[in-house]
Parts: sequence; structure tokens; C-alpha cells
Amino acid sequence: MNDALIQRMQAPGPKKILACDGGGILGLMSVEVLAKLEEDLRARLGRGPDFVLADYFDFVCGTSTGAIIAACIAAGMSMARIRKFYEDSGEQMFDKASILKRLNYKYNDEPLARMLQSELGKALGGDPTLGSPGLRTLLMMVMRNASTDSPWPISNNPFAKYNQVARKDNNLRLPLWQLVRASTAAPTFFPPEVVTLAEGTPDAYTFVFVDGGVTTYNNPAFLAFQMATAAPYAVNWSTGVDRLLVVSVGTGGAAKAQLDLKAANMHLLYNASTLPGALMNAAAAGWDMACRLLGECRFGGTIDREFGSMLSTPGQPPNSTTPKLFAYLRYDPDVTAEGLAALGLPDIDAQAMQEMDSVKNMPDIQRVGKAFAQQHVAIEHLRGFC
Repeated sequence: MNDALIQRMQAPGPKKILACDGGGILGLMSVEVLAKLEEDLRARLGRGPDFVLADYFDFVCGTSTGAIIAACIAAGMSMARIRKFYEDSGEQMFDKASILKRLNYKYNDEPLARMLQSELGKALGGDPTLGSPGLRTLLMMVMRNASTDSPWPISNNPFAKYNQVARKDNNLRLPLWQLVRASTAAPTFFPPEVVTLAEGTPDAYTFVFVDGGVTTYNNPAFLAFQMATAAPYAVNWSTGVDRLLVVSVGTGGAAKAQLDLKAANMHLLYNASTLPGALMNAAAAGWDMACRLLGECRFGGTIDREFGSMLSTPGQPPNSTTPKLFAYLRYDPDVTAEGLAALGLPDIDAQAMQEMDSVKNMPDIQRVGKAFAQQHVAIEHLRGFC
């Protein structure tokens, strides 16, 4: 049992949630945004380099590459260390599979699995499981259970139904690296991850998991709010703009407009290649809209021309008739050609900033994250919470 985590969860005072989107190697944008946030918090709080985001956020969650970032933060790693992990391992993460295997998936899973085992093992010592006492925050990772055809938001919450000590299939016993790997197992890119529950007992069974990005929770911000407040999860944190903060970080947004599209061009292959991304993007935007409706949105870009940005501006009329349940920030760079130009980066190829396996463009991905963070991440957005 992680007693320190229980004490933190039940301690009085405001609670802070960080949610990280999926997006493959584009997660480097999120890393740079969070590095700036960590640096600003150190300055505001008068803390040194030992201060990390796990000292600030009480609950960290992520989907796919966001699960990697979230697990590393929860394990107490600095953003500089997480950045180095991506820089040193990015190309290995997308190690080409053999020709025959590419009929099923493009990249091998072994390099990423080994790197996750090594890095999380170093951070957590001898107990790199979901229930490790080395995890300093509440942690949630989103994956899809292909065996049961359902999204799985799995967490280290000691009060959760499937984390009870008496259960043979207690999720807290599962290897943390394997759960992170399961959350990143994007279909066609990587093979699925087979996880054994109740291992070592006569009742052992397996589930097949794939990337949480193919659920509706590639943006897990609202799901994290649900876990923090809904009675079945037994976290039971209070709501209010001075009681709960949700910081949501994306991996770059860009509408893929096709104004010259003809109806006759929308054949089976076209739909098969475009519909998954369209559904993921729509779901991510939908959860962002829900957070801006129910939360006091202190920062976020324009979602569409009708909804706008729904910023909650002090002294201005309320932006909805709903009560505000939390303070909310959405940091997500606009990676259209126009958005990149606004960041002072007109030389960067917009299309390359939308490809989750574009490892050759890692330096440019970092440039986008750093430029966005420099222009838009501000400690004032966290007013009342630091």
C-alpha cells in the first residue's frame, strides 16, 4: 500500500491535475511545454532543480505518448530527464519491423519495452509496478482493452475497485512499463500488448490491449476530472475554481481541411485511412469543449469559429449558464502553416508536425514546443494554486 499517496490524496487543500494527450513522437511538444511550466514553478516557489512536477501535481494522467510522460512525472522524474529520454530513444521507439511483420504493424515493440523497463526501473527502484510506493502522485493511463471492447482508464488509486489487495487480479501488481507500453500500442504502428492478470494463480487470464488513442480519450482531461470526483472511483475531491485545477497539454492541433474534396473520392480506402483520425480529433475537441464549459478556462486557443475559445475573463459576463467546477488550462500548439508562422516558425513543414512517427523531425517538433511555451505558458494562469 502506498501510504504516502493516500496521505496526499486525502490531505486538505486544493488539488491539481495534469492531463497529457497522445500523439507519438509529437509528445516532445508536450515535454517542452511542461519543461517551461516546471521552470516557472521553480522560480515562483523559490525552489531549486530538485523540484519536479510531481511536487506540484497531485494527479497525472495520459494516453499513449502522454502515458509515457505521465508515468515518468509520477515517478518523480524531471522534465529535463524526460526530454533526454525522448531525445535518446526517439528513433529506437520507431524501429522498423521486418518486411513480413509490416503486414500487421510498422514498428517493433521490443525497443520501447526495454527502454520503459530500464527508465522506470531506475526511477522506482526494485518495485516498478503500478502499485509502487515510488509513484509520488495519483496516476492514470488510458488504453483500449481489445478483448472486452472497452476503454480502460487504469490507475494506481488504492481505493479503486480493481486495486483491492484481496483480489487475485489486483491491477496494482501489474508491471508499470507493460501498462505504459499497452497505452502506446497504436494499431498498424505497433503490435498489441498481451497482459496477464492474476498471474501465478490458477485463475490467471489474459487481455489484449491497444493504444488508448483509439478510444474517445486521446485527450484524457475530462476523464481525469470524472475519476477525481465520481463516487465509484472513491477519490472524492472537492470541486470549485479555487479547489480543483486541470491542466491539459496537447501534441499539436491542425484541421485537415480538403476544400477541393469530391464526393466520388470518398471510397473505402479513403474512409479507412481518414475516419480513425477524424473520430479521434473530434473526440479530443469535444472533451476540450466540455472542460471549457464546466471549467473556468484561463487559457486555450480557438476551437472553432462559433464556439471560439470560451475564455473566462475576470470582469466579463459568464461564458455559460453552467456553474464552474474547476479552473482549466489547455496548452496545445496550432501546427497549421498559419499557426507555425504565428509562432515565428514559418520554415517548419506543417504536415511533418502532424505525423506521430516523424522522428527525423524531432528537432523541429521541439522548436514548436519551445516557441509555444515561450509565448503562451504563464505562471499567472495558475493563480490561486501556487
